[in-house]
Amino acid sequence: MTGASLRSVPRLTLVVALVVVLVDQVTKAWALVALDGGRIIELVWTLRLNLVFNYGMAFSRGTGFGPLIGVIAIVVSILLLRASRNARSLFAQCAFGLIVGGAIGNVIDRLFRGEGWMRGAVVDFIDFQWWPVFNVADMGVTIGAAFMIVHAFVGTDADVGRS
Repeated sequence: MTGASLRSVPRLTLVVALVVVLVDQVTKAWALVALDGGRIIELVWTLRLNLVFNYGMAFSRGTGFGPLIGVIAIVVSILLLRASRNARSLFAQCAFGLIVGGAIGNVIDRLFRGEGWMRGAVVDFIDFQWWPVFNVADMGVTIGAAFMIVHAFVGTDADVGRS
């Protein structure tokens, strides 16, 4: 995306994406230190913090396809940023930001946490023990997608510029 087309992306989408990326990267940096050496932090019920490195995609499927997954995530992020320019509701703009921020958060891992281009592992650490281990970026993508589905079926009255 060019600078001019990036300026036409709603500010809310960009801010939400940036917040997701920042929180994701800060929590991953913390997890790498605090959970090093196999340390597990038990929280409540079955929730614990447990460091896992994911070289695939969701649910550790597609191991070995990191470069392809990373490129797809970048392309999808660009397409979503372009699509967000037409988002009239604040709800939809937030959904776009959540998905883009989550995708970028995991792409950063693939770019900088491994040997070679897009060969890095995604850092996961939130572990319910009955669900695959995940991270803040994964939450952004999942919640953003759920918001998009809700918006598609229900819509919202929170249109920009409406009084």
